[in-house]
Amino acid sequence: MKKYKAYAKVNIFLKITGKRNGYHEIVSRFMKVNDLYDELSFVSKQNIQAKANEFKIIGAFDCDTKQNTIYKAYVALKEATSSVALEKLMQTYAVAVKKHIPAFAGLGGGSSDAATYLKMCNEVLHLGLSLNELAQIGLHVGADVPFFIYGYESANVSGIGEVVEAFEETPLSFDIYTPKLQISTPKVYKAYRENFYSPIDGFQAQSLKKKSSEEILQELDAKEANDLFAPALQEYTDLEKHYKDGYFFSGSGSSFFRVKKS
Repeated sequence: MKKYKAYAKVNIFLKITGKRNGYHEIVSRFMKVNDLYDELSFVSKQNIQAKANEFKIIGAFDCDTKQNTIYKAYVALKEATSSVALEKLMQTYAVAVKKHIPAFAGLGGGSSDAATYLKMCNEVLHLGLSLNELAQIGLHVGADVPFFIYGYESANVSGIGEVVEAFEETPLSFDIYTPKLQISTPKVYKAYRENFYSPIDGFQAQSLKKKSSEEILQELDAKEANDLFAPALQEYTDLEKHYKDGYFFSGSGSSFFRVKKS
């Protein structure tokens, strides 16, 4: 069976612009990491121990199936399409995932897996959904999913993640390391809201959106580039020990990255 790549991302910058319906609105530059990805494929249940009526995911996951973003993507797709073929597919096949992107890392592994699963189903079942339609479905799974649906190398992402605008620039290669710390995104956002809340205005947001990723990484330090770094350090004091000068913080963590030195 064909293998599909679910790529990681880093946040070159991540700034809070306000709040909407209990969600934080952001402006961020997402960049695809071309040498770090999970691999997804459909595997016949005849070849494995699986009941016909259970949704089966094969892979190194710590969560229950119903908490997995791939399962959530299945539920969202089923609700959006009422596809009988989709139900039959998942009665006959399991989803095999070869995990390379660390979990709880700020690299978007779960969101990328969900997006890739949606695209796999769309292709295999000939559902005929556009990328915009898939992105809308993906948003029910997680705020980062639309970026992975569109598959851009680099994009400005805003709103709660639903506004994804391709940004033309040369892709960068990254050195990435991920401390063994499980960071809770809701906990970091809560700390930001309570102790660090200082949204940027529209002028600052527009200025950042126009600059290249290289320019931004040269002009800002890790805390200036990512509004979630300071609250993450407050909530997870061990994080300080892992920080190295010249590195940046991705998402709500715990991964650090820098541009590879040529």
